[in-house]
Amino acid sequence: MAAALGRRGGAALLRGALGADPRRACSSGTPVRAPSAAAQELQSSGRGHFLLEHAAPFSAFLTDNFGRQHNYLRISLTEKCNLRCQYCMPEEGVQLTPKSELLTTQEIITLARLFVKEGVEKIRLTGGEPLIRPDVVDIVGQLYKLEGLKTIAVTTNGINLARLLPRLKEAGLNAINISLDTLVPAKFEFIVRRKGFHKVVEGIHKATELGYRPVKVNCVVMRGFNEDELLGFVDFTKDLPLDVRFIEYMPFDGNKWNFKKMVSYKEMLDTIKQRWPELEKLHCETSSTAKSYKVPHFQGQISFITSMSEHFCGSCNRLRITADGNLKVCLFGNSEVSLRDHLRSGASEEELIQVIGAAVGRKKKQHAGMFNISQMKNRPMILIGGSYDVFSCYFHFFPPEPALMLLPLCQDALQNPLKLNHWGHTFSHGLTLSSTFDTKCLEASPVGQISVDCQPKAESPESKLCSRDSGSRTEAPHVSDNLTHTDEEGRATMVDVGGKPGSRRSAVAAAVVRLGEKAFGMVRQNQMKKGDVLAVAQIAGIQGAKLTSQLIPLCHNIPLNHVEVSLSLDEARYAVVIHSSCQTWGRTGVEMEALTAASLAALTVYDMCKAVTHDIVIEEVKLLSKTGGQKGDFSR
Repeated sequence: MAAALGRRGGAALLRGALGADPRRACSSGTPVRAPSAAAQELQSSGRGHFLLEHAAPFSAFLTDNFGRQHNYLRISLTEKCNLRCQYCMPEEGVQLTPKSELLTTQEIITLARLFVKEGVEKIRLTGGEPLIRPDVVDIVGQLYKLEGLKTIAVTTNGINLARLLPRLKEAGLNAINISLDTLVPAKFEFIVRRKGFHKVVEGIHKATELGYRPVKVNCVVMRGFNEDELLGFVDFTKDLPLDVRFIEYMPFDGNKWNFKKMVSYKEMLDTIKQRWPELEKLHCETSSTAKSYKVPHFQGQISFITSMSEHFCGSCNRLRITADGNLKVCLFGNSEVSLRDHLRSGASEEELIQVIGAAVGRKKKQHAGMFNISQMKNRPMILIGGSYDVFSCYFHFFPPEPALMLLPLCQDALQNPLKLNHWGHTFSHGLTLSSTFDTKCLEASPVGQISVDCQPKAESPESKLCSRDSGSRTEAPHVSDNLTHTDEEGRATMVDVGGKPGSRRSAVAAAVVRLGEKAFGMVRQNQMKKGDVLAVAQIAGIQGAKLTSQLIPLCHNIPLNHVEVSLSLDEARYAVVIHSSCQTWGRTGVEMEALTAASLAALTVYDMCKAVTHDIVIEEVKLLSKTGGQKGDFSR
């Protein structure tokens, strides 16, 4: 019946379901069918009267109590992703749904067809990362055949876009959103723990070459992370037909949201207007989530998604289907209904429509009816299917304030010559961040004595390596009695390593920072005002290893193959335990790089905790092991 009536027959179908016209049934002698549970819910809520008066010609079942007509459907194709964004999943990880419980391709098309019949005009495919689904092109092609569907869009992280886009366009894809939170390649790699920045940019250019207008670029703005890139993103629209959408940071289960991380639309707008006072406001449709602006003579434009400061719940026209087939009527709510289960139990189209209508009828006026949404419980964003599309997910892991993640320790100590106050400069020295970075090293689990199986750097072949550790003294074998960094007159000089053979070198170093009970507790709960202490210290240590030759005068500039810094919490000592490892292939060792990494990570911990207490002790900075070189290996 629903299939025959379609969207314009929805109101009539509702009248029948509610028993709204009993005289017609009685005059024909046909007994009146008892209303279904879903229909009774609609009727008892008072929604039926509103729908009977206002629903036509739009589907009654996709219109809620507040008159909002839902003609936009987002479908998650997968929970998987080819990036590992630190902010995407809760600390405890995400348990993926078994494949048998995910929607099949046919189920996706069946549900899409049903929603389109009822009035949906736009479908967006999300994830996870939708472009890793093998049959995504086929799905787009089948959606394109649905009569009445005007727009097929995709939200993607862009990694596979350049390769797949020609086929997707041919299949019928006509709108693209690409998630990109930074224009700095090294910052991108740090956050997603994968290489790929240039693939994303290539995807953006491929979309413009194939005629997509505009290509939407989604950028979630977080204080202390990327608010300093606003002007760069605006400038990105100068010569390209882009719509860069600045999105206010929103709370989701597991992302440790706090208000201080949010940069409001008005603050962003003021910053941009200082650079471009001629910025023009553009007209937007009533149901649009964006406030759009344009710099005169720029090809593209910018928009603001004011999900927090000026919510757009009153004009919301969106529904979501998760990869496991649950219908979400509000992004912020945890209320869901399984369309998959109804499909697989053999429900008719009419029954499915009534289930959908009842769910839409329960939709709250705003933010799922919650006044304090920072306390909301919901799926992690990776399992919802992307809201405002930042890598199809949101954040569990952001340092809110520090001059972020580079050398967040006192910058004035190293300011002018190294210019370490900007990502682009700092990451240009040496190797890019290791793609093997793992958040496991940031886990705040109590530890006792840590055992390490990693590596650090050597001062020079003849240098004497000794250290004090609990009163003991350890010497490296085959050391010289002479200092190698002084000449015959005792003046500092750099060792000439040009004649040495190259070999694989590695080194591991360690440090301990005793914080005291109060500061330790705040670090463990991630309550420091400057941000996530462990995360910032980690990246500072990595940067320190790469900049060792600029910090230690007589060290050689070594091309490092790998740097890893891990931090863990020792509850017994109220301490942060730091381990660093460095690797290279060269003529001199990397123990100084490993020691610098551990030291700068320790100093960063001190810097970020000193507002709470100055009774902080940095101790046990030491080399744990080294391999390679003419003088042999060392192990403490």
